Amino acid sequence: MFKLVVSIVPHDSGEFITNAAKQSGAGGGTIIMGRGTAQNGLIQLLGLGDTSKDIVYILVDAAKSAEVVKSIQKACSSKKAHFGVLFTVAVNDFIKSGTAERIKEGVGTMENKNDYEMINVIVNKGYAEDAMDAARKAGAGGGTIIGARGTAKEGDSKFFGVEIVPEKEMLMILVPAEKKESIVNAISSLPCFAKAGSGIVFCNAAQDFTLLGK
Repeated sequence: MFKLVVSIVPHDSGEFITNAAKQSGAGGGTIIMGRGTAQNGLIQLLGLGDTSKDIVYILVDAAKSAEVVKSIQKACSSKKAHFGVLFTVAVNDFIKSGTAERIKEGVGTMENKNDYEMINVIVNKGYAEDAMDAARKAGAGGGTIIGARGTAKEGDSKFFGVEIVPEKEMLMILVPAEKKESIVNAISSLPCFAKAGSGIVFCNAAQDFTLLGK
């Protein structure tokens, strides 16, 4: 089994996180740039201020995940309070490039140590802020927006029924599990979701949630 260790930290701190993870045996990671959406004075979960963020993905063997998490936490102990957040996600289907190996595990085989949910929203560019505003009104603290683009050409089949529009945004919101339904309902009730194919929302359990820093 594998776990994906996800860290959200200030821009240009991604290498710091991957280097800390390597100290405990991780092979490396992938860094994506995003931006926080929290209002001034509101520091909660993924909403760590309206600034650029590094989103770090590190895939590790589940047996090593606790050690990797501890290594990152230790490295960040010298950083300022609310330096970032860290959580893990169970990976149930994994294929390694260059081999025919495929590792597939049953869903729900790993214990969720912290009761949080990751809400993922993919919409056409310009609508992520509307989704975040609706989520805040339903109890979310903040989120992280990642710029993205569609890869299909005109005339291709729609992906999950979403129209092929080149510029897209992905909004990631980490929330306590008990707030998930109300937040998802608030987002899906927006006018921009009234049109078929205007966006998708999907959720997954987040484990091992912790705030990084002092």
